[in-house]
Amino acid sequence: MEDKSQRNLETQVIHAGYELDKATRSVSPPIYQTSTFAFESAEQGAALFAGKEKGYIYTRLGNPTIEALEQAVASLEKGVGALATSTGMAAVSTVYFSLLEKDTHLIGTAALYGASRTIIETEFVRYGVTSDFVDTSNLDEIRKKIRKNTRLLYIESPANPTMALTDIQGCAQIAREHGLVLAVDNTFASPILQNPLELGADVVLHSVTKFINGHSDVVGGIIVSKTNELQERLARVLHLLGGTMDPHQAWLVLRGLRTLYLRVEKAQDNARKLASWLESQPKVAWVNYPGLPGHAQFELMKKQMKGPGSMISFGLKGGYEAGLKLINSVKLCTLAVSLGGIETLIEHPASMTHAGVSREEKEKAGITDDLIRLSVGCEAYEDLRADLEQAMGQC
Repeated sequence: MEDKSQRNLETQVIHAGYELDKATRSVSPPIYQTSTFAFESAEQGAALFAGKEKGYIYTRLGNPTIEALEQAVASLEKGVGALATSTGMAAVSTVYFSLLEKDTHLIGTAALYGASRTIIETEFVRYGVTSDFVDTSNLDEIRKKIRKNTRLLYIESPANPTMALTDIQGCAQIAREHGLVLAVDNTFASPILQNPLELGADVVLHSVTKFINGHSDVVGGIIVSKTNELQERLARVLHLLGGTMDPHQAWLVLRGLRTLYLRVEKAQDNARKLASWLESQPKVAWVNYPGLPGHAQFELMKKQMKGPGSMISFGLKGGYEAGLKLINSVKLCTLAVSLGGIETLIEHPASMTHAGVSREEKEKAGITDDLIRLSVGCEAYEDLRADLEQAMGQC
């Protein structure tokens, strides 16, 4: 396949991962909706299973449509390869199962997606895995928690839903010093705005349900590796666990990926304007958006990201009750969990996406009861502002 990695990002998003089918010249990649693939001979089948020959055996182990998506995202994230999974949590679980063993220890971002944290604290703990979830934006907090049995440093940046940033290069240095694997959930930024592998991370993962697909109609995940050794380890575990992606699912995500650059740019432009407007509103107590010049991590955002993205968290002076009134009063914004779609979504993390995290741990992570999470979409900015303005008038 032709190397497209030197082309501009806008071009890579549209063309990466697929060459025209020689037989049909199909512009769109075909959907290979098959469970199994025929062998030319018994000898060839044996060679494929032994790894002596490349080819397709069974869709759980590999499929051309799924491979097109994997190659595209690996190219955008500058990795050696990628693994598409059935859900975002299948990607998270594969990383955990691959890199953690009995009696090992994980350090993670405190404000982590709820299920990514809950599975460690309620399921992996049954097998002797211990964990510390800390404010990873403070590198000293990471250093304090490192033990002899620490194996994995798992971060989100920007974090869900506080929008706190973590210095990825700083984490990479700590990981190298202590022999840890650094995994970064890059869902909030997407490959358009941040490439953790280039900043020193070992593994990057996404819920492709969000920005990469972008249309709120498919769930899925993907894992990208920096080295062939990690790629092989993760692939072996994923194929055994069975949390692989379906061909039709992969085709839909790949179709969504082709407009990723355009969608991210438009949504980010809206978010910049909305964050500035929110900051000026007398009923708004605070706004967390790393694109605001006054944001405490504005310089870190400029250092490691190509832009601040389209996720905003904010709180009203009326607290929790005022926030509920606002959420219940919007007419254009949609009250729903998830993010990264073309439509603007609004939700209350403390009672929704992070309900499984204890109140004490939520408070430590900065997930307060007044926090409202806004995933800004691609509508006209004027319409979004008008909707929030009328809803705020009800508070």
